Amino acid sequence: MPELPEVEVTRKTLLKFVENKVIKNLIINNYNLRFKIPSNFKKHVVGQRIIKILRRSKYILFFLQNNYVMISHLGMSGKFLIQNKRSKELLKTSFYYNDFSTKHNHLEFNFSKYLKMIYNDPRRFGFFILEKLNGLSSNKFLKKLGPEPLSQDLKKEYLIERIKKTKRNIKTLLMDQNFISGIGNIYASEILYLAKINPNKMSFKLSVADVGRLYVAIRKILKRAILLGGSSIKDFYSSEGQKGKFQNEFKVYGRENLKCSRTGCRGSISRVVSLGRASFFCKQCQN
Repeated sequence: MPELPEVEVTRKTLLKFVENKVIKNLIINNYNLRFKIPSNFKKHVVGQRIIKILRRSKYILFFLQNNYVMISHLGMSGKFLIQNKRSKELLKTSFYYNDFSTKHNHLEFNFSKYLKMIYNDPRRFGFFILEKLNGLSSNKFLKKLGPEPLSQDLKKEYLIERIKKTKRNIKTLLMDQNFISGIGNIYASEILYLAKINPNKMSFKLSVADVGRLYVAIRKILKRAILLGGSSIKDFYSSEGQKGKFQNEFKVYGRENLKCSRTGCRGSISRVVSLGRASFFCKQCQN
């Protein structure tokens, strides 16, 4: 599943091509995604200009001129494709192009000047919903989300207070979207390695110094991943149509039994599966 950096890279691609564009027509080939697309969806979308595109956690928000907001989640395999209908060229903007097939083109947004935005999703765990602008704060998908990790809303004091009250391991807590928005398995592993914290350590046992390192690591890892266009695990493409490069800087994820790359550490990378999710870490320098 794409995490915050990949969703942000996708958003930036969409900004370049469809922001300020009017949706001239919408073809819905399949209403049955994770949630059924409502019957009035097309009515509120066609003829509207996309005035801005924002991201909240792993959701992409398309703000329409009529004060509706189209909320999209990519699920496990969802992706947007930009097509120039004159040349038939596709610009890939998201995950899993190795299994691309037009039979999974569920929504086709048509703009002027031969431009089309396609939503393709083989596993159909992604979704689209409509929300009124004044209802965003109470939307069931958005209202309980924790602070954005790269915004001023995430403060060290917040981390200290919440972490000290939590009886879960720190990796599980990091991936809780109600605690912090957008962090998934890959980046949680890399963040904890940089912060020198064992992913299985109980949160309330972290020291203030641990939390300080964690705060710095969250911002540093996510900013670096966005800068490098995300991580290409399943043929993810950056906003310029290039594969992401952050996977080339992985220190622990997917590096089981390899030597730890931290200067002076003689440990190796371990892999432990808990609740169906793999954690990668160095037992020697993460404690």
